[in-house]
Amino acid sequence: MKFTLSWLKDHLDTTASVDEIAETLTDLGLEVEGIENPLATLKGFTLGKVKHAEQHPDADRLRVCIVETDEGDKQIVCGAPNAREGITVVIAKPGDYVPGIDLTLSVGKIRGVESHGMMASERELELSDEHTGIIELPSGEVGESFADWMAKNRPEKVDPVIEIAITPNRPDALGVRGIARDLAARGLGTLKPMKTAKVEGKFPCPITVTIDDDTREHGCEVFMGRLIRGVKNGPSPAWLQQRLRAIGLRPISALVDVTNFFTYDMNRPLHVFDADKVRGNLRVHRTTGGETLIGLDEKEYSFPAGSVVISDAEEIESIAGIMGGLRTGCTEETENVFLEAAVWDTIQIAKTGRATKINSDARYRNERGIDPAFNAPAIELATQMIIEFCGGEPSDVVTAGEVPDVSRAYKLDTDRVQSLVGMDIPAEEQRRTLEALGFRLEGDMAHVPSWRPDVMGEADLVEEVARIASLTKLVGKPMSRAHVGVPKAVLTPIQKRENIARRTMAALGYNEAVTYSFIDKDSAELFGGGADATMLENPISSEMSHMRPDLLPGLLQAAARNQARGFMDLALFEVGPAFDGGEPEESHLQVAGLLVGGSAPRDPWGSRRPVDVYDAKADAEAVLSAIGAPAKQMILRGTSAWWHPGRSGQISLGPKNILATFGEVHPKVLDRMGVKGPAVAFTLWPERVPFPKSSGATRPALAASDLQPVERDFAFVVDAGVEALTLVNAAQGADKTLIANVSVFDEFHGPKAEAQMGAGKKSLAITVRLQPRDKTLTDAEIEAVGQKIIEKVAKATGGALRG
Repeated sequence: MKFTLSWLKDHLDTTASVDEIAETLTDLGLEVEGIENPLATLKGFTLGKVKHAEQHPDADRLRVCIVETDEGDKQIVCGAPNAREGITVVIAKPGDYVPGIDLTLSVGKIRGVESHGMMASERELELSDEHTGIIELPSGEVGESFADWMAKNRPEKVDPVIEIAITPNRPDALGVRGIARDLAARGLGTLKPMKTAKVEGKFPCPITVTIDDDTREHGCEVFMGRLIRGVKNGPSPAWLQQRLRAIGLRPISALVDVTNFFTYDMNRPLHVFDADKVRGNLRVHRTTGGETLIGLDEKEYSFPAGSVVISDAEEIESIAGIMGGLRTGCTEETENVFLEAAVWDTIQIAKTGRATKINSDARYRNERGIDPAFNAPAIELATQMIIEFCGGEPSDVVTAGEVPDVSRAYKLDTDRVQSLVGMDIPAEEQRRTLEALGFRLEGDMAHVPSWRPDVMGEADLVEEVARIASLTKLVGKPMSRAHVGVPKAVLTPIQKRENIARRTMAALGYNEAVTYSFIDKDSAELFGGGADATMLENPISSEMSHMRPDLLPGLLQAAARNQARGFMDLALFEVGPAFDGGEPEESHLQVAGLLVGGSAPRDPWGSRRPVDVYDAKADAEAVLSAIGAPAKQMILRGTSAWWHPGRSGQISLGPKNILATFGEVHPKVLDRMGVKGPAVAFTLWPERVPFPKSSGATRPALAASDLQPVERDFAFVVDAGVEALTLVNAAQGADKTLIANVSVFDEFHGPKAEAQMGAGKKSLAITVRLQPRDKTLTDAEIEAVGQKIIEKVAKATGGALRG
């Protein structure tokens, strides 16, 4: 939104400088994006008077002038045809920067004659394109600032232009009147009274307007128009052309310039039809689809079904609220004009604008919302201006539809400014602020003005009061503690556990990935998901149609993208939610890790090997240990379908409490996901790990013993299908007080083992570490524990000591 300082002063009586206005606008939420202030570039130039001028001795078109300046007489060589004795000129001295020629002056010689500066033309000072001669001023004193002279004598040429950014919720600030109202409420001036007009119609309007029934709702609220006959269209007044040019608009004709003026002055888009080109009456309706119109920009537009347009008896003449048609556009030959002022549905304008890809000033304002109560006053004011510029005789106003009722009121609770914003503003000041912004107060009820569609509740009243008072006055204050003493921890136990898992994974050499919670249906089905309960109603794309049932699909997709770019060895992890259904309680936190390729880079010592199931198992156990899982765990078979059935397992505290799953990813899954193996992974559920019973920060007492531990080795002959863990757990349970650790150190199997021990047999050798607590163990006590171990293992596995 652009406007000039003089334009602003049409609505605001103020003596504030441009810098003060710009700073205040930004503080009010109307951020200033740029200022074009010609006075700032003219401040260094002063006035001088040519005392003498004579022909240059060595050039026909140059004159050597003696110019009186505030620094004494200066010799200046000038090539302008109007350089002569007695005129008042604008002097640029050595050291001054001349913007029109992008040059900093210095003392120079021109054809052998020294020149101490220059006498400037309008183009050299960027005042206009005039450069045939130097500036001649009718008045002014030697040494006077040229900027001051221009501000007093020709303010229209040095009118500062301010550009502000408008947020979508402030359509009222798309008019200079709305900007002036905000500044007046802040106290930067006084808002001038609103102009009014009442132009009596001289005859019935020969053009009537109707709105189709399906267009009244969510299409066109109200349409008003009138004919003005006998106009003489031509150039608009110089002041109006100057304002339009200043904000980047090209003056076209008086009739069109009037509509552009109201668009920026009052945020009130209007349109004018050449009434002699309108066939019959006007009708506001929706398109059926496929209709076309050549717009005022001479481009042809085609409409989808449902767009709101204005047609005469034969064809479409205007895109409602966006752009008029070329055929009925006003020209210099226009003698009879039909003036339109209407209120359109904002959503409908946005839809049609996007469909036609038209970005006009009218669309920009109509799709954000205009003041519906200003519709009738606007047509009267515009009629008055058209008659003033072009003459003519107005008809009665024809109206279709009704002005929408947007009246509403909310209670003003003056205490809420403190609770919502934290500012102490007196109640009377709050009331004065709202009244200055156009609100009407009746007791504690604040009636919202029709031009503020963004105010929709009591909190918005507080926001307006705080905005005008300036949020820069808000003083930060520390929040008071709810309880005296050390505050409680901010993070919950599960959040702490989540952070520990992240740090542990990073320490193990994994890189964290953050993937979308949405995946495609095929990938979801591979990991037990893809049901309708997890399907998105409005997905971003077909590749993000379902909530992920597990973190592994996202990690595998990331691995595939990395491998496609030449990164074959990967260690990725993610911490985040996975989803079993569509309800909030059907999500659960997971920690997942993925290893792809080799365990190490290639080197001369053969360190590199393919990653295997034991890498995933070790890393899963390391994370579980870090987040506080019990040391004694079970390893179970029976994993999900996306794991390799013979190279995967589950870490659990029992048959039902599964803490983690690890193993090789099934080759079919890798093939479907486009990942080149081998690939191993693990998934663990931090929420399933039991929390400690004591929530204190103290640690339990260190249970250290000063007695020598004892180790005994046992070798058992068992069936080939017996798992080593079953044997270890059995031995561990023989005496939970004395036995500190059990580990496997040898396995003997294969044809040689069967030849010695029998078909289908193998040997498992374990080391049992006994740690006495109160006394040294005797041989008998050690033998007794050994016997219990043999009995427990025999019962659990059917094995016997190897002879």
